[in-house]
Amino acid sequence: MKRSAPAWWTAPQPLWLIVALFAWLLATAWIRPLMAPDEGRYGSVVLAMLHSGDWLVPRLDGLPFFHKPPLFYWIGAAAMAVAGPVEWAARLPSILGGGAAAAALFLFLRRWSTVRLALLSTVVLVTTPFFFIGAQFANLDMLVAGCISGTVLLAAGAALAREREEPWRALLAGAYLFGAAGLLAKGLIGLVLPAMVIAAWCAATRRLAALRLALWLPGWAVLLIVAGPWFVAVQMKYPEFFDYFVVTQHFRRFASTGFNNEHGFWFYLPVLAGLTLPWFAWVLVPRGGNGSNDAARAPDIDRLMWIWLAVIVVFFSLPRSKLIGYVLPALPPLAYLISQRVLAGRSLDALLPKVRATALAAAAVCIGCVIAVAMYASPPGTRLKLPAGQAVAPGDQVLMLDSYHYEIPFYWNLRDPVLVSDDWKAAALDTRDNWRKEISDAAGFDPARAARTLVERTQLADTLCVPRTTWLVGSNTAQLANPWLFRAQLVAVNEGIAAWRFAGSPTGDPHCLDAPLAPAPAPASAQSSQTHGDE
Repeated sequence: MKRSAPAWWTAPQPLWLIVALFAWLLATAWIRPLMAPDEGRYGSVVLAMLHSGDWLVPRLDGLPFFHKPPLFYWIGAAAMAVAGPVEWAARLPSILGGGAAAAALFLFLRRWSTVRLALLSTVVLVTTPFFFIGAQFANLDMLVAGCISGTVLLAAGAALAREREEPWRALLAGAYLFGAAGLLAKGLIGLVLPAMVIAAWCAATRRLAALRLALWLPGWAVLLIVAGPWFVAVQMKYPEFFDYFVVTQHFRRFASTGFNNEHGFWFYLPVLAGLTLPWFAWVLVPRGGNGSNDAARAPDIDRLMWIWLAVIVVFFSLPRSKLIGYVLPALPPLAYLISQRVLAGRSLDALLPKVRATALAAAAVCIGCVIAVAMYASPPGTRLKLPAGQAVAPGDQVLMLDSYHYEIPFYWNLRDPVLVSDDWKAAALDTRDNWRKEISDAAGFDPARAARTLVERTQLADTLCVPRTTWLVGSNTAQLANPWLFRAQLVAVNEGIAAWRFAGSPTGDPHCLDAPLAPAPAPASAQSSQTHGDE
C-alpha cells in the first residue's frame, strides 16, 4: 500500500511558513559582532541617520555618503529606534531581503508549479550556507537580491495570469513596487537586472506581447511615487548628486582602475558550487528511475529560472571587480533547479529520508558557519571596548590617526562625527577604492563640514591643544610616529589597534605636543588587553 505524503509536504500553510522563514534567518543574527569594513560602515551610517534625525541624507562620519541609496539605512534606523544599536538591528534589512526572496519563491512556485517543488525549493534556498550568511550580513547585497527576486517573480506571475485571463494587475503593481524598492536599495541594478531577466524570458518563450506590460502606466506611477521623491529631493539639495551617483558610481567607476577583488570571468562558478553545498551535491546524483517525476515539467518556469540564473552570473562576471555577495540574486533560481534534480524520478518513500538528512546537514553547516565567523573572522576593532567606568562624555572629541575604523562609532555609540587625521590633500588625488576615497568623495558634498572633520597631520596641535578631552584611536605602534602620545593615557589595546585618552591643554598651549613626557602607565585593563588581546 502506497503511503500518503505528510500534510506539511503537500499543503504547507503559507503564513506559518513565511513566519518560520524569518525566524530562521533572524535566529543567529545577534551572536557575532559587526565585521569590518562593510558591516561596520553600514551599521555606523544607520546609527548616524538615527542620531542626526536626517532621514534624507545618509552620512559617513557626518559627510553625505551617496555610494548607495537609503533603503537599507531607513530600515536599519527604524529597527535601532526600537532596539538600540545592536547587531541584529543593523542586519535586519538583509534579513528582510532574504525573507522576501524566499517567500516570493514559495508563493510563485506554489501557484505556477507544484506545492512539493515550491516547498523543497524554499527549504533548499534558506538552508543554503551562502544564502543564510548573506541574509545575516549587514550590507546591501541581500536586500537588493530580495527586491530583484520579488520583481522577477511578480512580473512573471502577472504575465502568466494575464494569459489565463486571471487577475494580474495587482501582481504587476507589486512588481513595480519591488522594482522601486530595488532602485532605493542599490540603484539602477534593482531595475535593470529584473528587466533583463523578464525581457529575455519573454523572448525565449515567445511572449512578445507581454513585453507591453513594461509600459503599463499605473506601474510607472507606483515606481515614481515610491522611488522618485528621494532622488528629486537629494538632487535639489546637491546639484552634483546625479553625476556622482549615476555617472560615476554606475558607469565611470567600472572603466577605471584601482579596484579591489579583481577576479577572472569564471570566478562565480566555483563560488556558487562551493557555497551551496551540501545541496549542490545533488546535481551530481543521477536522476531517479523508479518513481514518477514529482517535479512536474513546467517548461516556461524552467526557462525563467535558467535565464534568471544566467543573466545574474554573466552580468556580474563581466566587470573585473567581483565580490561574492553580488550573485546572491542567482540563488532563488539555483534553489529551484537543484530541487528539480532532487525530485526527478524519485518515489516519495525513498526521497523523504534523504531530503531530511540533507536539510539537517545544510542547516548544521549554516549554524556552524555563523559560529566560525564569530570566533575567527571578527575584526580587531569590534573588540576595542573602553574599560568599565570610562566613556566618551558630551563635549569630548574622538580622533582617528591615519585610519578610519568604521565600527568604532557603532560600538562606542557616538552621536557626533569623529575627527580623522591624514594627508587629505594627497588622499583627494588617490584613485584607489579605499576608506580615504570614500571619505574624500563624501567631503566634496559638504566642504564646510569636512573642514571641521578632516584634520591634516600638520594641524594636530591646533586640534588637540585645547581645553577638552580627546579620545584617540590608531595603530598600537602609533607612538613611534607620534611621540606626543606618551602624554596620553593608554586605555585599551586589542591586537593592532589602541585607544588613548588625551586631556588636552587647560590653557590652550599651542605647543602642548612639542616635548613628549615619559610614557604614562597604562591602566590595568589596557595592560591586560595588550597581553591577552585575543582572549
